[in-house]
Amino acid sequence: MADKGKVKVGIIGSQFEATIHVESFHILPHEAEVVAIASPTPGHAAGLAKQYGIPNVYTDYREMLKQPDIEMVTIAAPNRLHCQMTVDIANAGKHVVCEKPLCMTLEEADLMIETCKKQGVLLMYAEELFFTPKYVKVKEMADQGAFGKLYLVKQSEKHFGPHGGWFWDVSQSGGGVFMDMGCHGIAFAYWFFDRPKLKKVTTHMDTHVHKELTKGEDNSICIMEFEGGAVGLIESSWAKPGGMDDRIEVYGSEGVAYANLLMGNAIPTFSENGYGYAVEKAPTTKGWSYPVFDELYNYGFPQEMLHFARCVRGKETCLATGEDGRFVQEVLYAGYQSAGLGQTVELPFRPQGVARPIDLWYNPIK
Repeated sequence: MADKGKVKVGIIGSQFEATIHVESFHILPHEAEVVAIASPTPGHAAGLAKQYGIPNVYTDYREMLKQPDIEMVTIAAPNRLHCQMTVDIANAGKHVVCEKPLCMTLEEADLMIETCKKQGVLLMYAEELFFTPKYVKVKEMADQGAFGKLYLVKQSEKHFGPHGGWFWDVSQSGGGVFMDMGCHGIAFAYWFFDRPKLKKVTTHMDTHVHKELTKGEDNSICIMEFEGGAVGLIESSWAKPGGMDDRIEVYGSEGVAYANLLMGNAIPTFSENGYGYAVEKAPTTKGWSYPVFDELYNYGFPQEMLHFARCVRGKETCLATGEDGRFVQEVLYAGYQSAGLGQTVELPFRPQGVARPIDLWYNPIK
């Protein structure tokens, strides 16, 4: 592999998340370039390649892995495919960027981590909240002592449901909104508190709005109790109309901060006619809406991909690793178990043979 110049990237996937990956590399293009895309969905990969000038298109990602100049591959595919894809990428000698959540089971997480270590490649966990400018700024202030002793961090992400149909199918996703979006808040609280030991998890979840679409939960509340007394409160919902709502609250003995990811970059707008695009997950632009600008940059996606490319070159140390993804996986297990039992679950919680995290909600271990 080349040891200088732009990192050559291959992308697996061609729909919503894959498009974000491609656009992110184009926004900050000086460290990496996308040279190939692979997707079995007819026409999708070719259309995305044409739009962004990507030279190579594959319908089978395993064929893409044979392309010798590719150094890093990003996975934007259903959760059930993450593990096998990671193993295949690592065995091809290429670095891995895996979308959240890391995989379906703890056994898969261990295999992914072990394979990447054995092959000498990086396993990077695509958690963009570690790179979101507003949230990074609040973290910097916390590290400088602005809030005194931290005791509560709240992360809330809510909208009316995912783009891709596979998210609704728990056999492909492994769970509902807690699996899809709760993983963000879990990782965020763990990172914000500097990765302390987690003692207990208490979760409530239910399906309020989308029973006809999914057997998964569409609303969840998770309380994470860390060693030393700090608490993470994670609210996740597919049941909130009106588009994306993403915010954090940070409380300490000597200060507090509130950061609303979208409203600080939104343009309050009223239109009787409607218009094109406002913000992620907004179904209509008629009436009041809140269009945003520089959306991906405000989410942190381009900064995340730039960081991963620099990690491949040895210029930076990875901030979001496979081990972070594995931690999230264990909390997802504990969260579904807690909701299934209706009680707090103590960590570590590492049951064997769980096919899907949501199975612990349906049939918790007694």
